[in-house]
Amino acid sequence: MLIKTAPQTQPVENPASGTPAVAWFILILLSLIWGTSFILIKKGLEVFTADELGALRITLACLFLLPFALKNLTKIKQRYLIWIAFSGFIGNLIPAFLFAYAETELASGLAGVLNSLTALFTLIIGAIFFQQRITGLRIAGIIIGIVGTAVLIFSGGSQETSSNALYGILVVIATVMYGGSLNIIKHKLAGLNALAMASLALFSVGPLAFGYLFTTEAFTKLAHTPGSWEALGYIALLAAASTAIGLVLYNKLIHMTTTLFASSSTYLMPIVALLWGVLDGEVIHLYHYVGMVIILIGVFIVNRAK
Repeated sequence: MLIKTAPQTQPVENPASGTPAVAWFILILLSLIWGTSFILIKKGLEVFTADELGALRITLACLFLLPFALKNLTKIKQRYLIWIAFSGFIGNLIPAFLFAYAETELASGLAGVLNSLTALFTLIIGAIFFQQRITGLRIAGIIIGIVGTAVLIFSGGSQETSSNALYGILVVIATVMYGGSLNIIKHKLAGLNALAMASLALFSVGPLAFGYLFTTEAFTKLAHTPGSWEALGYIALLAAASTAIGLVLYNKLIHMTTTLFASSSTYLMPIVALLWGVLDGEVIHLYHYVGMVIILIGVFIVNRAK
């Protein structure tokens, strides 16, 4: 299949025709998939260390899409391959490790909540580097969403809040990288096939992750540690659904809509993440529900902004 590039025109951030129904479907599906990823990370960490989990996640995701990467490798121009590799590095490889390290101490539900900051950094990076238009209503929606996030994070006890802030910094760094990757996909890789982009992005970082595995005890654990294969199953599901399939859907969503709409999935996924956390025994309080409602209000405003 020949990969065609889009005409060199400025991306339209607010199409007059409105957001198509299929985009809303993808947005909800992504929220469910990615909201589940945090509990899968938690389960994988029961056996593997954070760096082992991050490397396994990227390696398995790369293998899952490898046939598509090999098929499209020679069909993409060199100038696009560089941006795809950079997107894979900041949008997949590094965040996979950062989230794993964060969840060694941070509850999976709260990690999912912090991930909603992606929308804020998408807006900021888009405005600074890609001339994305900012309106007062968009900013208001982002701020409301962040307020909801703050309610979820900073309403606990002082010790809990301190721990959350410390390990939450790792998630914040990851969300900055997500915001950069999202803008690269939208503004530098417009018109490229979503599956080709996702597979090549993972192909560009997969060998690094696989090579790193040989410096760890991951293979030894698989051979001798009880429960290691079950933990690997969680990581494999994380790699296939959240990283590989999720990345394809996300790339598609970015090109169908706006960067802000695509990043608003990171507002919805905290709800899913928190619910999974509750099912796994994590405590949810009244302020969690209040925060989720505020987040949903922010999502609505952002996506109604013109």
